Amino acid sequence: MNHNATHIHQGVQIRYPVEPLRALVAELFFRAGLDQDKAATVAASLLDADMMGHTTHGLILVPWYLEAVGSGSMYRTGDVDVISDRGACAAWDGKRLPGSWLIHRAIDLALKRVPLHGTFTITIAGAHHTGALATYLPRLTSQGLMPILSCSGPAAAGVAPYGGTSPLFTPNPIAAGIPTTHDPILLDISSSITTNNRARQLSREGKRLPGLWAIDAQGQPTDDPAVVVQEGGSLLPVGGLDHGHKGYGMALLVEALTQGLSGLGRNSRPNGVLMNVFLQVIDPAAFGGVEAFVTESTWLTQACKSNPPRSGVHKVRVPGEQAMKLHRASTQNGVTLSDTVMSALAEHLSAAGLPVPTPA
Repeated sequence: MNHNATHIHQGVQIRYPVEPLRALVAELFFRAGLDQDKAATVAASLLDADMMGHTTHGLILVPWYLEAVGSGSMYRTGDVDVISDRGACAAWDGKRLPGSWLIHRAIDLALKRVPLHGTFTITIAGAHHTGALATYLPRLTSQGLMPILSCSGPAAAGVAPYGGTSPLFTPNPIAAGIPTTHDPILLDISSSITTNNRARQLSREGKRLPGLWAIDAQGQPTDDPAVVVQEGGSLLPVGGLDHGHKGYGMALLVEALTQGLSGLGRNSRPNGVLMNVFLQVIDPAAFGGVEAFVTESTWLTQACKSNPPRSGVHKVRVPGEQAMKLHRASTQNGVTLSDTVMSALAEHLSAAGLPVPTPA
């Protein structure tokens, strides 16, 4: 079947079958030293990001992840330390293990605990990079559950508090999945206008931000991502110069959920690549009932999509609609990767004695 999610990257579109690619990347991480289950989870998480259109968090990160494994920044083996467990809630020390593996472990536990308690909440302190939060949500929404997922980096900074000039926060995303009778609503919203990864990518390509989304070290607005990446500038919170207090408030909430509750925050001045995670999973059956929940969420979805579009907009969409469509298309006909991403991946595969994947 030839039906695929494609996008244009420097005029090049190359499709690859998903499962062979997933297996090759998993084997690449395994040969680099990750435990087999961790290697498989990391590969799947990065590939899922590409399949959903979150290309800044997809296989483009493979070289960086391999470097992290090789340097010991990402721990290769081992398990979490349980800090606290009260049944309906728990806290883990992630011990710098792969963030995607830790989140999926947390989801495993949530699926066991939610039927007992109606909700389950867990924090993870000190994970390695977590990737795109949206990729984790369908595993829970497919079970009729509503997840709320957030993360922050207590050892990194790139976003100044509203009115300030010195970077303090990371982009501090918060994500949520809302089940409906069809595709779920998938939110994945950064507290900053854009992400550090996106700023780095644009800076490498010599491109500008789409608007005045950053400030320099003196607080002057700019659209130059290099000011953030290389010159001590800051991304602006959501709302920008006019209404950035809203993104600032979101960032503070995420810091409380991921750092305050986890017990590891900026106050202790950690270093290296660290991500803290907050996950809460809610079963609508424990509240007003599953039927009432999906009836409401499905009605709301349809009401949004049938809303008359303003000039220049083809139609109103709901968050996650395009991502789910892209994921289905990629599953059926292969995921589209840029030649730049595949070139870097092919170099590492060849060095590990693995074949380069064949286009679909």
